[in-house]
Amino acid sequence: MNAPMIRHWCEAMGDTGPAYTGPDAVAPPTMLQVWTMGGLTGHPGRAPAYDDLLGLLDGAGCTSVVATDCEQEYLRPLRPGDEITFDAVIESVSGRKTTKLGTGYFVTTRTDVRVGPDLVGTHRFRILKYAPARRPGSGTAAPDGRPERPLPVVNRDNAGFWEGVREHRLLIQRCTACGTLRHPWLPGCHACGGPDWDTVEASGEGTLYSYVVMHHPPFPAFDPPYAVGLVELAEGVRMIGNVVGVPYDRVRIGLPVRLAFRTFGEESVLPVWRAEGERGPREAAV
Repeated sequence: MNAPMIRHWCEAMGDTGPAYTGPDAVAPPTMLQVWTMGGLTGHPGRAPAYDDLLGLLDGAGCTSVVATDCEQEYLRPLRPGDEITFDAVIESVSGRKTTKLGTGYFVTTRTDVRVGPDLVGTHRFRILKYAPARRPGSGTAAPDGRPERPLPVVNRDNAGFWEGVREHRLLIQRCTACGTLRHPWLPGCHACGGPDWDTVEASGEGTLYSYVVMHHPPFPAFDPPYAVGLVELAEGVRMIGNVVGVPYDRVRIGLPVRLAFRTFGEESVLPVWRAEGERGPREAAV
């Protein structure tokens, strides 16, 4: 564990807690999973059991995956200089379940984190590995023969955002009481608690604030590796989206990007972030 990583986490999350700085600093408890991540090279000596399980589920037709929840338990604070080890196991696989997304299996993994012999925390992560349900009037593949991408989950709180996206407009909520802009969409203002809001349309200009490159796990409708960025809009809010128009290994923090809308299949329109001056097929620039 190290202080620079704690600082990066706190800056990204906007967490200014005094416990995370100074000579007696501790790590934010929710960083527990961070210390077990292997980076782009992964963990070379790791057993293949989890990948083998996912392969078996792929073979059973459960080719899609969605994260459902995670649980963390903290037994003591972690401090810079602690050297951690961890053991990860497949804790459980449910019987076949039927969900709105489709039928499949809930797979739970458990990671026990230790400093020396002492257990300091536990992280449980659960996914649903499923066979997508067929939508009325829709086939199982996109026009190019590839599996369809999963559609965004639309609910009463974010329906207005996705209606704007279908119209190639990126709408940001604005509290009518204090004027605070917010994203993602919420039922109330996180600054003053006010329940009333209107929207402003984003200019489409942004800067890449942070990013990750997705290598694993592979999804049938996606082509890894690809970059997913946290973009700071000119209006001041941040949102997540794919970074396109530049090779994934040339994506850099501070990259100027501009909003575009990419169409997938017949039903799905998604906002993406393209390096300034570039445009790809099936995209509409703002």
